[in-house]
Amino acid sequence: MAATVCAFQTVDARAAEKITIIVGGINKLIYLPPKLAENIGYFKDEGLDVELQSQQAGVDAENELLAGAAQAVVGFYDHSIDLQAKGKDIESIVVFGLVPGSMEMVRTDAAASIRNMGDIKGKTLGVTGLGSSSAFLGQYLASRYGLKTSDYSMLPVGAGNSLIASLKQQRVEVAWTTEPTTSLLRTGGDAKVLVDLSSVEGTKAALGGLYPASSLYVQRSWADTHKTEAQKLARAFVKTLQFIHTHSPEEIAAKMPADYYGGNKALYVQALKASLPMYSADGKMPDGGPETVLKVMSGFNANIKGKHIDLSKTYTNEFVDQAK
Repeated sequence: MAATVCAFQTVDARAAEKITIIVGGINKLIYLPPKLAENIGYFKDEGLDVELQSQQAGVDAENELLAGAAQAVVGFYDHSIDLQAKGKDIESIVVFGLVPGSMEMVRTDAAASIRNMGDIKGKTLGVTGLGSSSAFLGQYLASRYGLKTSDYSMLPVGAGNSLIASLKQQRVEVAWTTEPTTSLLRTGGDAKVLVDLSSVEGTKAALGGLYPASSLYVQRSWADTHKTEAQKLARAFVKTLQFIHTHSPEEIAAKMPADYYGGNKALYVQALKASLPMYSADGKMPDGGPETVLKVMSGFNANIKGKHIDLSKTYTNEFVDQAK
């Protein structure tokens, strides 16, 4: 009898174990699912104790994960590839975005002379952080026009208000950003779209295929020893993705904190409506997606050059398949 009680206590303790998830900019629409899942109550429905924390750059979030300060990160899938090259076993267990959901935005006063990424020679490109997904994507897009990384400068400008300030203060000519910041910049007349990676069509045209981006990734050792928790997280997030695909932008926005609207709920709903097609419906890694990501990263990530990357170890559909 005592052994049975002890067993139940162990299960209860495991169920109550806090899971810290760091999100690479929690108010970005590309990272909508975590806060939406929390507010709908899907984590609680699974018996999970989840704490969401925000970091503006995914490269900072991955460092927290490796240090053991978090159990999971919501960031770009490409970090799994980068970290494998560094000898770290990280895997994406749920894919949220089939495309980056971003845009390269050009300052309005510079738009006449910068009509594509080949025109940023001698200019400054704003990225969320050096070594970030935004940096690799920007470098790849510029390389398609024959530019070398030495032909332009890169400046880490973060996201949201700090990015907007960098454009208004003319510290950068072009910057990588996501909704709702892209809509704020366009509505305010501060910037125009240079490259659109927010749609499937635009991403395929710019990158040659789907580019799985926002995802939930964990250390493989954690997933192997916490399969129950990983399964519950996957189930909560698959339900969230299904909610996104079965509800209107207005209904989804109503579940989000009012301060995410930036004082303009109508603009937030508009940005959300534009973003809906980028979300996966089932959380699975799209066919060919990892290969596109590796192609983009290979030319500009010194960690990857000359190394064999086993893409099959950078993600798993095991948990989302069971979530169905």
